[in-house]
Amino acid sequence: MALDGILLQKIVEEIAPALPMRIQKIWQISNTEILFQTHGDAGKQQLLISCHSVYNRLLLTRRSYPTPSEPGNFVMVLRKYLEGAAIESIEQAGLDRWCVMKIMHHNALGDLESLSLYVELMGKYANVILVSDQGKIIDALKRIPPFENSRRIVQTGAVFEATPPQHKKDPYTEQIIDPEVSLTKQFAGFSPFLSKEAEYRMEHGQSFADIMKEIKASHSLFIANLDNEPVFHCIELHSVGPCREYPLFEGFDILYYHREEKDRIKQISGDIYHFCSRSLKHQQQKLPRLLKEYDEAKDCDKWRTYGDLLFTYNIEDTKGQTSIELTSFEDDQAKIRIPLDPKYDGRQNAKRCYIKYNKLKKGQIYLQEQIQITENEISYFEGLLEQLDQADFHTAQEIRQELIDQHYLKEKKAVRRKPSKKKKDAMVQISQIVSTDGTGISYGRNNLQNDALTWHMAKKNEIWLHAKDYHGSHVVIHSDQPSEDTLRLAAMVAAYYSKGRNSSSVPVSYCPLANLKKIPGAKPGMVQMGAYKTIYIDPDPEVLQRFGIADE
Repeated sequence: MALDGILLQKIVEEIAPALPMRIQKIWQISNTEILFQTHGDAGKQQLLISCHSVYNRLLLTRRSYPTPSEPGNFVMVLRKYLEGAAIESIEQAGLDRWCVMKIMHHNALGDLESLSLYVELMGKYANVILVSDQGKIIDALKRIPPFENSRRIVQTGAVFEATPPQHKKDPYTEQIIDPEVSLTKQFAGFSPFLSKEAEYRMEHGQSFADIMKEIKASHSLFIANLDNEPVFHCIELHSVGPCREYPLFEGFDILYYHREEKDRIKQISGDIYHFCSRSLKHQQQKLPRLLKEYDEAKDCDKWRTYGDLLFTYNIEDTKGQTSIELTSFEDDQAKIRIPLDPKYDGRQNAKRCYIKYNKLKKGQIYLQEQIQITENEISYFEGLLEQLDQADFHTAQEIRQELIDQHYLKEKKAVRRKPSKKKKDAMVQISQIVSTDGTGISYGRNNLQNDALTWHMAKKNEIWLHAKDYHGSHVVIHSDQPSEDTLRLAAMVAAYYSKGRNSSSVPVSYCPLANLKKIPGAKPGMVQMGAYKTIYIDPDPEVLQRFGIADE
C-alpha cells in the first residue's frame, strides 16, 4: 500500500517542529534508503528517506540500521555538500506526494549557500534529488536520462523541473462532493484506500467535513490487516475492522522496518545469497549423476561374468567386432551379449572386463561416500538459505564468517588475522528472552550462534530444544525443571525460527543438554541426540510479539 499526499502532510507536520537540525553523518543503507544522523534542539535524531517502490516514506526513526563500509556515488555527493549543513525547513507541494527541504551549507570558499533536497514519494517513481540554488540538479538517487523520459530529465547538470501539480480540490477548504466521481479524482492527497474509507464513513452517516476534521487533528497511524496485507492511515479504519493505533513514526517503523530489512540484508549481503543458492543448485544437480553412477557400479558383477565367458570359451579373434554373443553358464538356452572394443582381441577384452569390474566394485565405496557428502552439502546450504531468509544484518554477517571458516569463501585481505575461538564465541550475539515465571530462554539464529550456545554457554542440566526434521534454531531453557508455560514458549521459539514457522502442530524435540553429542567432522550446528521427548506446538506470532520476537 502506497503513501498518499495526506499522510505525507502528516509526516511533514511531525518533522517541521524538529527543525532546524544539523546533518552530522549520511549513509546509504540500501539501494533505496538514505539515512541522515542529525542534531537539533531535540538532540540526536535519525531522518530516514526510503525510495522503495512499495515502502517509500520519510520519517524520524529510533531504529538501528546497518551501515555499509563502502558508500555509493550518490552518498559521496551528499556527504560532500550536506555533511555539516543545516536543514532549515521542510515544505510539501500542496497535497502532492513530494516535499522539499531547504538546506544551508558552506561552499568551498566558505560562503553560505542554499541547497534544496527534493523528496519524491510516488511509488516506483520515488526519488531523492539534490538541487543547487541556481535550480540545476547536482545529483539524484535515481537518474533519468533523456532516452527514458524526454519530458522530465533527472541528470547531473540538468535544470530541475518540479513534478507538475494535479490541480485537484483541496479537501480541507473545498468540501462539495460530486457523487458521480471518486474522491481520488476530485481531491488532492486522497489515495484509493482513503477514498474507500471516507465513502464507507459517509454511507454510515458521517459528513465529509467531520472526516477531514478528524484527519486534521490526527497524529497517529492506524494499522489493520486486509486479506493478510497491512493497510493503514491516520484515522481509524472503520471499513476494515479492528485496528491498532500507534504514534505516526512508530507505526511506520512497525509496518516497514522488518519487511524492508530483508531487502536490505539481501542487498548488503547479496553475495552470500548468491553463493549459497549457486552451491545448492550445483549439489542438487550433482546428486542424480552420482546416484546413476552408483546404480551402474552395483551392477559390476556382469563385467566379471563377461571376462569369465571370454576366457572360458577361449575367444581370441575379436578385432573389428563391437560385440559377441556367448552361451550363459547357468542356462544353455540363454545367450549373453558382451560388448567388445574392436581394437583388441578376445583375451585383451577379457582383461578389460576384469579391470572394469574391479574399478566399479571399488567405486561403490567411493560413490557412497560422495553421495553422503553431497546430501550433507544440500542439507547444509538449504539450512543456510532458510537462516538468511529470517536473518537480521548481524546474523547474516555471522553466516558470512561461518562460510569463511568452512573455507567456502575467502577472507578479505583487510581482516586476514583469524580471531581465537574464545574471541569468536564472544563476538557471537545470542538472543535471549525471559518467560512469565522469570526463566531465561536463549536461542541461536544461525549455525555459529547455535554452536556457541549449545557447546559453550549452556549447562549440561539445562533443557535443549530444536524443531524436529527442520533446519532451525537451537533453543536452551536455563532450567532443569521448566514449567509447562516456559517449555511451550521455548518450543514456540524453536518452531518459529525454522521452516515450520507458518505450519501448525510443529514437532519440537527436547532433552537435557547432557543427552547431546557432537558429530565428528559434521558441519556447524549439527548434533546427535540421545533420549528425547517431543512436543507439538503452533507458532503464534502474537504471543511471540509480547516477548519482542516476531515481527509486528
